[in-house]
Amino acid sequence: MAGDSSEEDRTEEPTARRLERAREDGEAARSTEMPAAAVVIAAASVMVLWGGTLASDLKSTFAAGFVFDRKTLSSVEMIPAIFAERIAEGFLAIMPVLLVTMVAAILASGVAGGYLFSMKSAGPNFEKLNPMAGLQRMFGVKALVELFKTIVKFSVVFCVVAWMVDDKIIALTRLGSVALEPALGAAGEILVNATLVMALSLLLIAAFDVFYQKHTFAKRMRMSKQEVRDEMKQMEGNPEVKAQIKRRQREISSTRMIEKIKDADVIITNPDHFAVALAYDPAGDGAPLLIAKGLDEVAFRMMEEARKCGVHVFPAPPLARALYFTTKIGETIPDKLFYATAQVIAYVFGLNSFEPGMSQPLPPQVEVPDDLMFNSVGERVNISGEAA
Repeated sequence: MAGDSSEEDRTEEPTARRLERAREDGEAARSTEMPAAAVVIAAASVMVLWGGTLASDLKSTFAAGFVFDRKTLSSVEMIPAIFAERIAEGFLAIMPVLLVTMVAAILASGVAGGYLFSMKSAGPNFEKLNPMAGLQRMFGVKALVELFKTIVKFSVVFCVVAWMVDDKIIALTRLGSVALEPALGAAGEILVNATLVMALSLLLIAAFDVFYQKHTFAKRMRMSKQEVRDEMKQMEGNPEVKAQIKRRQREISSTRMIEKIKDADVIITNPDHFAVALAYDPAGDGAPLLIAKGLDEVAFRMMEEARKCGVHVFPAPPLARALYFTTKIGETIPDKLFYATAQVIAYVFGLNSFEPGMSQPLPPQVEVPDDLMFNSVGERVNISGEAA
């Protein structure tokens, strides 16, 4: 998709779908320098902290491999088993180093572009056999960057080695006059410290490489305006995307309606399914305004919010259904429902002005005109309750 347009046309940031498809194809920002530096640092750190014990264990294992008792000498067939045992002991001795470096490599590999496994990237890619593509890789910008990194790494290693040799020149010259074991220990310490300093300095190159790989990947994922439009059209035609958009729109709409409940004067409900919120200004000339309505779960949330805000909830199933199916949010109620609605609002206002010692008003018997009777699916019904 991105390959259909020139580099100059790709001025738009990649869409979420574009990035998702790239990850499905195994494409992500990847830095080879960061895992390499992390592995060397981890190995050198383990050697600094635990190198003496490791060397002692390996020495004991190596020495034991050259010791044979009379029973072993008389039974030559036992030598392979003893040899395998010594290999196992040596492997166990270096196991901490292997585990630490493996963990370091895994953690560092996700620094640039996260962790990703794709079977597509693991499969054969015959495009890499294209000679022209190979020449572009050899003489392109990426090849120049890799050459630059190689030169910098070589320079860093050379400078670190030169500095360490200069700093330890006296200690190195004295190694020839001491016994073999102390000399090996001192040389190993110098080598490990030099490796650790070199690896830490290589972190600068790794950090640059991570930044460069992220920048290159983001640039490669850019899209043209036409590609963005085509992808949006394609996504809008996807039934799953449409359903997700509609569901999100319903969630936003219901949230907005719930926020309006605090401004309502009364919530008229069919307690099981419907709820409508009305607001009325006694000082104005207008009719009551329907500010929110909902079904099932939304209706339940409206009633819960009304109780929290102190808004009265009045159960009147026929009136709730009539208001729900005849009035849109933000509209005034129909003329034919004025009287029934006025009864409810007058009752609620009477409750709001009720004081202790006064006789509480009785709930009104609300009646809805026959031609505005609805069932739960919005069909008009006659007096007997059957669909008209």
